[in-house]
Parts: sequence; C-alpha cells; structure tokens
Amino acid sequence: MTKQLLIYEDNDALRKSLEELLMLSDEFVVLGSYENCLQAEAHVHSSQPDVILMDIDMPGMTGIEAVKKIRQFDTAAAIIMLTVFDDNKHVLDAICAGASGYLLKKHASEKLIPAIKEVLDGGAPMSPAIAKMVIHSMQQNAGIKQYNFSVREKQILELLCKGNSYKMISAQAGIAFETVRSYIKNIYEKLQVHSATEAVSKAIKERLI
Repeated sequence: MTKQLLIYEDNDALRKSLEELLMLSDEFVVLGSYENCLQAEAHVHSSQPDVILMDIDMPGMTGIEAVKKIRQFDTAAAIIMLTVFDDNKHVLDAICAGASGYLLKKHASEKLIPAIKEVLDGGAPMSPAIAKMVIHSMQQNAGIKQYNFSVREKQILELLCKGNSYKMISAQAGIAFETVRSYIKNIYEKLQVHSATEAVSKAIKERLI
C-alpha cells in the first residue's frame, strides 16, 4: 500500500531533493512540501499522512513546536526529524515532543527511505551516534520512577529506544517475534501507553533506562 507523506524543510534545495528521492519509489506519495510549519496542524488534519518529515529549525515555528501541536490530536502519524543538530538537547527535545525518529540531514540521501520503512515497521530510527547519546542520557538518570520492569522488559525497552523494529529486537534479544510482541504489550501496559513512540518518549522523559 502506498504511504503518504508531508515534508517541512526550509532549505529549498534539500526539500526538492527529498521530494525527488521519494518520487523515485512507487511506495510513497508526497502530499505536500512546505518551507515552514506554520500551517502544519491544518495540513495534518486535512491530509492525515502516514509519515511527516520535519526539520527542527524553521522560521516562525520550530519543528519541535509543530510536533507538540500535532501530537495533541494525532498520535498515529510517524514523524521523522531532519536536522543538522547533533547534540543531546535537540535529540531529547525532539523525541520528548513526540518524534518517531531522528535523522541527520547529511545522511538523508542514503538513509531516508530505510528510516521511513523502519518507522512504519514500528521502529524508532536514529543515527547510531544519536541513539548512543539518548541511551547514555537515560542511563545517567535511571531509577527516578519505577514500573517494576523485569530484566528482559528493560532490555526490550532499551532496544526499542535505540530505534529497533520488533524483528530487529527479536534477532538481538534471541527470542521469537511473537515473544517480543508479548513483552512490548506488557511494557505498554505498565507505562500506560499505546505505541512505540509514546513508550520511547515516556522512557526518555522519566529516565527509565
């Protein structure tokens, strides 16, 4: 099934490159491509995209602010942040705002399509360096709030926070795909969330791993 996307990026050349890259695949349709996110709420309301590509630093309203507004009424759309920033603050701000994944612009040409497919498969794609920083930050602040996770549940949650899909978690943890689903269902119940995005966001906000 064709997946529908919206793009928000103030760099004209990059925005057009992203459009062209996605147009090369018959798996994706770009519903709209914009230089700012001032009308993002209206766009998402009307088009109900599967995936949103969102630059962090844009004039008028930042991508992080736009994500917060979108998440007030839409938790289903996957949101991948595109940015030049490579530091903890922006990483954590973006993910805590509700971003589904995070990709540095310099890697967009080679990793955008895999990242989109990953997020649609239930993962939370991030560059390795960013995933490492996020996990390090979480580990430094562990234990603020306890949800009585088992050792295996903590492992699964950490793998989820690193951007792994269920299939990748299954392979890395050495357990069956359906077992992964069962563990993640338990994690969702303990965290009182309903998606991988919400679980990752809550885990980071509360420094659970």
